[in-house]
Amino acid sequence: MSQDTLVNRQFGHRARLALSPAGVRAADDQAHAARTMWNLLHAGWQMMPKERRTLANADAAIRQAREDINFLAVLPAQAAQAVLKTYFRAWKNCWEGRADAPNFKGRLRTVMSVDIPQGRDLNITRVHRRWGMINIPKVGRVRFRWTKDLPVGRRANTENRITGARLIKDALGWHIAFRVQTLEVKPDPHQGPDVGIDVGVTVPIALSDGETYEHGEWLTEKEKAKLLHLEQRAAQRKQHRKPGERTSRRLHHTYDQIAGLRAKAKRRALDWQHQTTTVIARTYGTVVVEALTITNMVKSARGTIEEPGKNVAQKSGLNRSISREAWGRTVTMLTYKTAQLGGTLHKVPAPGTSRRCSACGSTTPGNRESQAVFVCKNPDCGWSGNADHNAARNVLHLYRMGLALIPAAGRAVVRRAKRVKPAAAR
Repeated sequence: MSQDTLVNRQFGHRARLALSPAGVRAADDQAHAARTMWNLLHAGWQMMPKERRTLANADAAIRQAREDINFLAVLPAQAAQAVLKTYFRAWKNCWEGRADAPNFKGRLRTVMSVDIPQGRDLNITRVHRRWGMINIPKVGRVRFRWTKDLPVGRRANTENRITGARLIKDALGWHIAFRVQTLEVKPDPHQGPDVGIDVGVTVPIALSDGETYEHGEWLTEKEKAKLLHLEQRAAQRKQHRKPGERTSRRLHHTYDQIAGLRAKAKRRALDWQHQTTTVIARTYGTVVVEALTITNMVKSARGTIEEPGKNVAQKSGLNRSISREAWGRTVTMLTYKTAQLGGTLHKVPAPGTSRRCSACGSTTPGNRESQAVFVCKNPDCGWSGNADHNAARNVLHLYRMGLALIPAAGRAVVRRAKRVKPAAAR
């Protein structure tokens, strides 16, 4: 097979870990040590003179810190080096305008994680159909949920292998995210039809060919009632807490239960998005979406004291609904899935797609009578139909007219010029 038909693919796969209570404590200690290492690096960086802010000096500092501070020794040496590399990469992203300057990591606001940079240290084996075994440094052999075939054992080679992993803790427990590198056959161009997509709140995804993808509530009635009860209990316990008093263990336990239910709802939403975007990427060769600026769409309408906003409560509810649907994540999934299957994804300007009639092209005011009903006010047309499907057809029309923007690359937008560096950077 020619090398021109093969392409390197790097992706991540997340699996649930089955840690023992002792393993959970060991992983927690490593995560807190990694966070402390980051904060020590940041403090040292700010105190160092500009000429001493080098990788070698920072490496020597963390080696000395692991010797002087006992609890930092629980973090494996390679994980400590990974913290150092991540910190320097964060500054590089800041200097190149891709992100803000790195800052201190708080105990409660930071996601607990530990990096395992070397894939050969994992020693992955498959036990049976549902479970596999993995070696975590300074934790031991741990079971993990086997939900995807991984290049391990005889299937692993220089082109197909696991290059590393990261331990991540969320409200549902500890998980492991594998970094996988594979060599795959370059896909042939997708021969499927073109389709325009309109995303919304009431109808999550509407296609230009009349297809609709909807979902129900992410929690059952029993789970929603339990969540409401827990939120009320947390509010009552918080109300009786005196200013400056430490949070009780009961309140912490209630917070953990609330976070677990919300995380379960998020996992179900993510699963629905994956299944829906996979079906769309397999069916259509060209997918066209709107170039939405979601950050501007979810801005608060509260206003200022001099000019207070209007309908603030309604706008807040709309903002929560938009954030809950995660339109940006849907577009990101479609971007890499269409590319993996030989298709393409394009973005078109968003203004006017909901008001324009897809039959005659008229944008007469009042065309959209309600959320679901579109009636063209043009006397020569009078077309009526579903408003979401009409918007999706307008999205596809803009692409066919040659008004597509630069294809989505799935990267963050550069917010400042490369030559402009923040004063605190160096």
